[in-house]
Amino acid sequence: MSKPKPAPVRLCEMTPGQAGDFFVLLAERTRGSRRDGKPFFTCRFRDAQRTAAFMVWSDGPWYGPCDAEWREGAFYRIRGAYQEHPTYGPQIEIERIRPIDDEDKAAGFDPLQWIEHTRYDIDAMYDELWQLAETQIGDVPLRRLVMTILDRQKAQLKHVPATLKHFYPFAGGLLEHLLSVTHTCLHLADKYVTHYPELQPPLNRDLVIAGAILHDMGRTIEFNDDLVNVQPTVPGRLFGHLMLGRDLVRDTARELGDVDPELVRLLEHIVITHLSLPEWGSPRLPLIPECLIVHHADDLDAKLEMYARCLTNDKEPGDFTARDPVLGRHLYKGRGV
Repeated sequence: MSKPKPAPVRLCEMTPGQAGDFFVLLAERTRGSRRDGKPFFTCRFRDAQRTAAFMVWSDGPWYGPCDAEWREGAFYRIRGAYQEHPTYGPQIEIERIRPIDDEDKAAGFDPLQWIEHTRYDIDAMYDELWQLAETQIGDVPLRRLVMTILDRQKAQLKHVPATLKHFYPFAGGLLEHLLSVTHTCLHLADKYVTHYPELQPPLNRDLVIAGAILHDMGRTIEFNDDLVNVQPTVPGRLFGHLMLGRDLVRDTARELGDVDPELVRLLEHIVITHLSLPEWGSPRLPLIPECLIVHHADDLDAKLEMYARCLTNDKEPGDFTARDPVLGRHLYKGRGV
């Protein structure tokens, strides 16, 4: 009778010297050469919270498999040990290694557990965004337009990031961002509808909500569907998410045929101008108050996410964080008043 396989442990939870089976992503495999000319590989395996290195020397048993079979972006099950080197940091020792198979998937292996992803339930967020479109957009043809796009982009929307490096740069990040911006826009639209009752034409609450939900929907076309190695698609590189999002709105509205042409035009305006400034990629400045609301809700949500991630992840001693390369500044941590 064969022995049962040991239950996998998480790399991020292992302590120095601990051995076990663990699932990891091969994030990097770099070829180098020693002073004597002999080749080697530096491999970096990671889960969502820890990266550990493994050196593969040409005279070792793993050089052949690493050279011929191991590939970046693939998931592996490793039997080995975790160590922490005083100079080189987290390391692993490998006894056995193989690619993830169907048995692992049947046992519950989920790639999202080994890559950085939203901390919220993806299905619940999508359902909430769908419900907001269904219950908060009163104009029936406009509502149908928004819900048709949500339905068609559902698979991509559930896992693409909002951006690759700046804000919400993780799986499910776009969905989290759109939901957050939509909630903020709901609050602002309701506030300013009553604050400026004399505004002519009146602030269009439906347009604000539709713009909030769809303002970054072009990202679902801009990025590929690779959970591990997210890259811009060819259309993404050629046109960017603003124009792709505008085309998504225009083409879907033309197909449905019953959305007011002026509403479609204004919704397109929100999609392509919500970034506001030309240096941020916007081809035009916002010319309607509905776009102003979406712009500021979007900008605030993006910047607060960057602040929160910088403050949460910082390990620098003292009152200030290390300089954040995206924000271009040190954030102050001494706010415990």
